[in-house]
Amino acid sequence: MSTASASLDGPARRGAVSSFLQGPRLAATAIAVSVAALVLLPLASLARIAAIGDAEIWPHLASYVLPHATLQTVLLLAGVAIVTTIAGAGTAWLVTAFRFPGRNALLWLLPLPLAIPTYIAAYVYVDIFDAAGPVQSALRATMGWHTAEDYWFPPVRSLGGAIFIIGLVVYPYVYLAARAMFQTQCAIFIDAARSLGARPWALMRDIVLPLARPALAVGISLALLETLNDIGASEYLGVQTLTLSVFTTWLNRGSLPGAAQIALAMLTLVAALIAFERYGRRRQKYQTAMQDGRVAAPIVLRGRQAWLATFACFLPVAFGFLIPAGFLLRETIERGLVSGFEFALLRHGVTTVLLAAAATAAVLMLGLAAAVSLRLARRPFVTGCVALGTLGYAVPGTVLALGLLAPLVAADDALNWLSQHITGQSLGLIIAGSSVAVIVAYTVRFLAISIGFVQAGFARVATEFDDVARVCGARPFTVVRSVHLPLVRPALWGAALLVFVDCLKELPMTLLLRPLNVETLSTYIYQFATRGNFEEGALAALLIVAAGILPVMRIVRLAEADPGIPGPLQ
Repeated sequence: MSTASASLDGPARRGAVSSFLQGPRLAATAIAVSVAALVLLPLASLARIAAIGDAEIWPHLASYVLPHATLQTVLLLAGVAIVTTIAGAGTAWLVTAFRFPGRNALLWLLPLPLAIPTYIAAYVYVDIFDAAGPVQSALRATMGWHTAEDYWFPPVRSLGGAIFIIGLVVYPYVYLAARAMFQTQCAIFIDAARSLGARPWALMRDIVLPLARPALAVGISLALLETLNDIGASEYLGVQTLTLSVFTTWLNRGSLPGAAQIALAMLTLVAALIAFERYGRRRQKYQTAMQDGRVAAPIVLRGRQAWLATFACFLPVAFGFLIPAGFLLRETIERGLVSGFEFALLRHGVTTVLLAAAATAAVLMLGLAAAVSLRLARRPFVTGCVALGTLGYAVPGTVLALGLLAPLVAADDALNWLSQHITGQSLGLIIAGSSVAVIVAYTVRFLAISIGFVQAGFARVATEFDDVARVCGARPFTVVRSVHLPLVRPALWGAALLVFVDCLKELPMTLLLRPLNVETLSTYIYQFATRGNFEEGALAALLIVAAGILPVMRIVRLAEADPGIPGPLQ
């Protein structure tokens, strides 16, 4: 390889490569602009709708809705950040730094709450802990209490309940990011501290966490963005967040401009979260001794300390996955939902999988195209356009759906105009009025995941491979197909799995953009929850969880084999 590289040095090589890439660079620039437009168009549409204004409703929103919703959202995000940091970073440190009973099983169990949508967890815990639920019923029967005045129980339908439930479902974002960083931390710092008598807690506080701060910032930001995207859990638990305010202002009050104005205020909070994440990574690179690439040897715990570590790691798994999944399984069996299986549920399940698969395919193709564009045209303009394309993940689904309405209708108008002139017939709303709108929304929001993964894969492919292939006469498409794709396939798999799981669970965008008489598993469950009989949708919820388990476990396998797997914001 080095001989081949050396033979390509000089003006001749640069001229040949420049001539070879002239056309592909133009195509790469066009792709980058298209990727940026996917995110900028809905945001521009949102700003235009908000600018139209609603003179009657805005004073009411500014006085009574925004202050309360903003306070509730900020408190929710702060609480979730604390819960996810403790549950995610704490368990990641324990399974990395120590050996204790059940540790190998917990490595696989800890990320599984990713398969539980936040709204399903909320429905389950309300049923378990509400006044008529099994926990309070058992307490009343055991203690002889008869009315609510005889005892006090923390209300699950509250801000505190939302923080607890959502935090224990989204903590795996922090866990995976922290675990990846802990796995790659060099032993030289930790061994030196141990030789000076530092205790495990001091090691974590003074060395491990400061070095992992960039990863923690990424993981916490992802967890908070997922929290901000939630509608189902917040609505069911009675927490009036900004996201829920957009939803209710649009549909219940019938004010699209008012919803857009709340959405713009919400984007300010999103920008603050992204700034927090970037600030946490401002000094991400650090140096270590090149001659010592060892990772710290784990400490074997014994006796009470070992079982305390097991218990501490088992608690998030139990509350985040085992209890919700067990509850759904019990309700499915007790209510005979399997024997009384409805064909409509099968249709909704197929619709869910098809939408998720179509969006995953679109996201992978666009992500690969964007990453290839960066490789072929390394210019600030192209880099900036691709960076703008990754902002879709930071936009809550409700806001994105609101912003996509006008561009989708405009695309339909253009197609109808073209069809009218060619065939004399109008096609109708073939995009905005069909499942294509849902796929487009999924693609815009989750494109950042694909770009992040593929960019990380390309970072490990030396440019000398491209040069040798070009000298051998390979065209750009051939280089991508024969060189790039085989080498970045693991990164593509990681992106596909994560996007597919996210699409399966997505509720806000699906609820707002799905065509009439089309249901996914998430919207099917939502209908039962709004009627107060969520238990009847237990089988559908269990299907979502079951469909998400295998992809999550595959993500864990990839992360354990390669700690460098990125997150959407990386």
